[in-house]
Amino acid sequence: MKRALISVYDKKGIIEFAKKLSDMGWEIISTGGTSRILSGSGLKVTDVSDVTGFPECFNGRVKTLHPKIHGGILALRDDENHLKTMKELGIKPIDMVVNNLYPFKETLLKAESTHEDIIENIDIGGPSMLRAAAKNYKFVTVIVDPKDYNTIIDELENKGEVSYKTREYLAAKVFQHTSNYDALISHYFNKKTNIKFPDTVTLTFEKKQDLRYGENPHQEAAFYTEELETTGTLSEAVKLHGKELSYNNIGDGNGALEILKEFTLPTVVAVKHANPCGVGSGKNIAEAFKKAYESDKQSIFGGIIAANDEIDVDTAKMIKDIFIEVVIAPSYSESALKILEAKKNIRLLRLPHINYNKYSTYDMKKVLGGVLLQDRNQGKMYEDLKIVTQRKPSDEELKDLLFAWKVVKNTKSNAIVLAKNQGTVAVGPGQVSRIWALENAIRQGEESVRGSVMASDAFFPFSDCIEAAAKAGITAVIQPGGSVRDKDSIDMADKYKISMLFTGMRHFKH
Repeated sequence: MKRALISVYDKKGIIEFAKKLSDMGWEIISTGGTSRILSGSGLKVTDVSDVTGFPECFNGRVKTLHPKIHGGILALRDDENHLKTMKELGIKPIDMVVNNLYPFKETLLKAESTHEDIIENIDIGGPSMLRAAAKNYKFVTVIVDPKDYNTIIDELENKGEVSYKTREYLAAKVFQHTSNYDALISHYFNKKTNIKFPDTVTLTFEKKQDLRYGENPHQEAAFYTEELETTGTLSEAVKLHGKELSYNNIGDGNGALEILKEFTLPTVVAVKHANPCGVGSGKNIAEAFKKAYESDKQSIFGGIIAANDEIDVDTAKMIKDIFIEVVIAPSYSESALKILEAKKNIRLLRLPHINYNKYSTYDMKKVLGGVLLQDRNQGKMYEDLKIVTQRKPSDEELKDLLFAWKVVKNTKSNAIVLAKNQGTVAVGPGQVSRIWALENAIRQGEESVRGSVMASDAFFPFSDCIEAAAKAGITAVIQPGGSVRDKDSIDMADKYKISMLFTGMRHFKH
């Protein structure tokens, strides 16, 4: 008679699964709440304590940690010495292990959970049984996911056994599951003990969806989300209309959200190829959208839009007249939704907590042979502002300088942002030379540049940027300072009566 050890926290579908095993002649071994549920459904169940000859103890902390359990799982059926030892010790083989673990993640996410609650939901016996069964998958079927019950029953009913290929697949799922479980526990203790960069780091993510393709059509891709801190991120977004998001949509959408989270006024961010092409703040979202659109009417074509307030009818009417890939917003009015849903190829995402911005996770970049980890860039923005020129900025210039500083912080380096009236005039991103970034922005902004202010994500190595800015009609500058040639830039600004502020902090983005 085949024997199955069943001990699950998630009891979805377990009664039906166990009944089918029993109908096929399997002996069911179980323990605790699972045993009570199966027995209550009329199934004959052998209690684990009857197998081990030892009662459960320490409030259920020790149940299955016994040689008659683990020996029955781990023994090799084609090894004569193992078979001889099993006979001598009275150990019977266990052919299937069905187990899922205490809800550590769910407990961690509950605001009311205490440290003691969290500790008690660290499963010990479960992972031990799962790993043992997965290690011995040549002879043992191991199931950690209720979604696999039907596959197992189908194979047993149609083939009389679970295939080697399926057992190997199930073993792989177990090690994915237990490594994920342990990573969450490790993350919790690192955070509790304030270990920011441990000697070894295991990051764990949950697959949200397969993607049609990656950055290019010949690349395969999938979207994985963090398991704990997802509030206000794309993984929380609900798609209201349109086809699934692509790899590039997700990357650009995330870039738009990172910028948007810098602002409290009604704001719209337009992103193209991971860089902002237009950002606007206003008294309402329609005004903000108009500013973002007018910043670069060409680049916004085929781009991503994120808004931090409801999309209303006026905004929807403007969006429908151009080709936009994705719109992300906390809500849409019914009339606005009807207008936008008439566009077949637009994706509409609702993200209720779009303004949430309290993250403590890593900023991560994969490199060949390794990974770079750093704190998320939440550096102070305005605390150390220093006016270094003879002319002080006007109140309006100061508002625009701070607006531009928020945008340039989230633009690929070398970056220059020109702004006026709480909207970007032009963005010069991702150049190997800072003067090139400025020249591109001036060229893009044309006549609108006159009277604007300029933000630079890092200091000016030479005074050429200030001179070019003056000739284009730029009236004020915000930059980190810190160059050995700072005096050259200050003198040039004074020559042209430009106001310049130093922030004392750079914001490279690579």
